[in-house]
Amino acid sequence: MSPSFIPYPYKAYSPEEMLDRSATFFSETNQRRSLREFSERDVPEELIRNVIMTASTAPSGAHKQPWTFCAVSDPVIKSAIRGAAEKEEFENYNGRMSDEWLEDLLPFATDWKKPFLEIAPWLIIVFKKAYDINLHGQKKKNYYVNESVGLACGVLLTAIHHAGLVSLTHTPSPMNFLQDILNRPENERAFLLIPVGFPAEGATVPDLSRKPETEIIQWYR
Repeated sequence: MSPSFIPYPYKAYSPEEMLDRSATFFSETNQRRSLREFSERDVPEELIRNVIMTASTAPSGAHKQPWTFCAVSDPVIKSAIRGAAEKEEFENYNGRMSDEWLEDLLPFATDWKKPFLEIAPWLIIVFKKAYDINLHGQKKKNYYVNESVGLACGVLLTAIHHAGLVSLTHTPSPMNFLQDILNRPENERAFLLIPVGFPAEGATVPDLSRKPETEIIQWYR
């Protein structure tokens, strides 16, 4: 089969516009923070659809798009997810985590209790597909699955922030319970659990700073 190509829809900007756009976008995304204090305020389903579809524009190995995004607002399901997540997190905070890990978590004042899993109006659970299954039940290999899904999650978090919402990257480990609760097929594995919504009134975040440019960029001119 011969490959098919179409013209790339490139939109040109002046050098000044490009610099302004890049600076504005950095300024906006630099305000993004992980938040654990959510409001119960409703978020329209269409808003969640838009940010997920934005995430789906991420590049993927051989364009396999090896991801499924489960958007959960059902309070019964959210309660089940919270219960299972807290069970695993209790084990983590009381034996699984090393002393060094627990010490690194001190600035965040976290523990095994995760009420935000029920308070946030939406939970987006990202699943990675180790392989696909075609209509004949045959397995079809996917490539660079972790890299592809990681890229999609980065786009998703940026889209959520750009839409005026807040989120948290939550990874209770192990996460097998999400596959069971959401009845996902055998080729899917939970990758990331993201509560999404509006910030609670008076919400706070840890007083942290990001690494400076000198620790991030190595120039080779």
